[in-house]
Amino acid sequence: MTQEMLLKKYNREVPRYTSYPTVPFWKEWMHAKDYVDNFKTNFDKYNQGEGISLYLHLPFCESLCSFCGCNKLITANHDVEEKYLNAVIGEWYLYRRLMGAKPIIRELHLGGGTPTFFSPGNLKRMLDCIFDIADIHPQRAFSLEGHPNNTTRSHLEILQQFGFTRISLGVQDYDPDVQRVINRIQPYENVEQVTQWARQTGFTSVNHDLIYGLPLQTLTSVKSTIEKTIALHPDRIAYYSYAHVPWIKKNQRLYDENDLPTAEQKMKFYLFSRSLLLLAGYEDIGMDHFALPGDSLYKASLEGGMHRNFMGYTTSYTPFLIGLGVSAISDTGSAYSQNCKELTNYYRKIDNSELPLQQGYILDETEVGLRKYIMDIACKGSVIFEPEHTNLLNTYVIPELKELANDGLIILGRRGLKVTGIGKMFLRNICQAFDLKWKWSQSKSEIPRFSRSV
Repeated sequence: MTQEMLLKKYNREVPRYTSYPTVPFWKEWMHAKDYVDNFKTNFDKYNQGEGISLYLHLPFCESLCSFCGCNKLITANHDVEEKYLNAVIGEWYLYRRLMGAKPIIRELHLGGGTPTFFSPGNLKRMLDCIFDIADIHPQRAFSLEGHPNNTTRSHLEILQQFGFTRISLGVQDYDPDVQRVINRIQPYENVEQVTQWARQTGFTSVNHDLIYGLPLQTLTSVKSTIEKTIALHPDRIAYYSYAHVPWIKKNQRLYDENDLPTAEQKMKFYLFSRSLLLLAGYEDIGMDHFALPGDSLYKASLEGGMHRNFMGYTTSYTPFLIGLGVSAISDTGSAYSQNCKELTNYYRKIDNSELPLQQGYILDETEVGLRKYIMDIACKGSVIFEPEHTNLLNTYVIPELKELANDGLIILGRRGLKVTGIGKMFLRNICQAFDLKWKWSQSKSEIPRFSRSV
């Protein structure tokens, strides 16, 4: 099959697999004691060795991007900063009471929303409070998401003092018509300026987020965006397929769906852009990601040290993640929990000295094993089958893997599989072969809806 034929065949609704089971299968916490007990046990298990990860969700944005699928709150009133950060600090103190030892922070990521909505001084105050009751792992990896229009040199200087070395800039597209229709107006010069500031202030890895499949995009406009991106030489590029899920995100109904590229056009955008990036020296790693050979993420991918969680791809493996802030997700290694998605409920629980938990999932041993297979595909491009899963795999997984092998996406052996070069473009589909939660739901008419893989 040609690439185009494969893309057409496998262009179906597939999760992005930042977790297994995926979020639509999680359950509302009626009583969170089991999760708290799981938290305590796994914190003691992982903290002294691998250390822990922290994700801080900072949800405010000054304007609404119509394509966005994140949990965000739109306001130009910066008076909201202090109350929100006080709540995040309060939540951190609640978690601190559950810990049997001083936390050792190995990874920290500021996401949103727009983390750089917050003033440099307020971010400093928040981080001072967090680090005041924590140690920092010697192999730390601290990162943030920044908006090119409001990320200042002062933001970068202060965060670099705390050990931040990586920034991801939300670029999406440079075409003026596309920017207008998605309400994301940002000149190329702004992106260039922040990229230069990051390097001047000691950041060692700059990532640019790009999206293909946005309304009004053409092959010509996509080519221009890729060429401008290459000219700035970011260390990493995340090149995402636009996830059109208007049944979940109502802001995606703000433009005419007739302006969206067809699946065939999106395929052409991706294949053409990928060829330009490879020609420019970028390597295709993981799902939707490209990196220069000198970047730490590329090196981690070669050494088998790349990991994937709700913060995206990381260069080290910390199984224990605490998410702070509205809608933030935590992962203890064998349980997930998501905070309240509504800000008023989040504030109410923090004010009552309660963990703001809304929904989650505790994995059984089989699900832990299936998650490892999925993450190994996403991060390493290979899987070794465990003997205790033989019957389960032969019954539910191997038949689908054989079809993937026949299409040239994997090399399937008796003891495992390896993703082929062409298979790298279909990692989500390969992961889905191990998603028994999704398969079993089909017979019960419980199929959640996801964005398409292309």
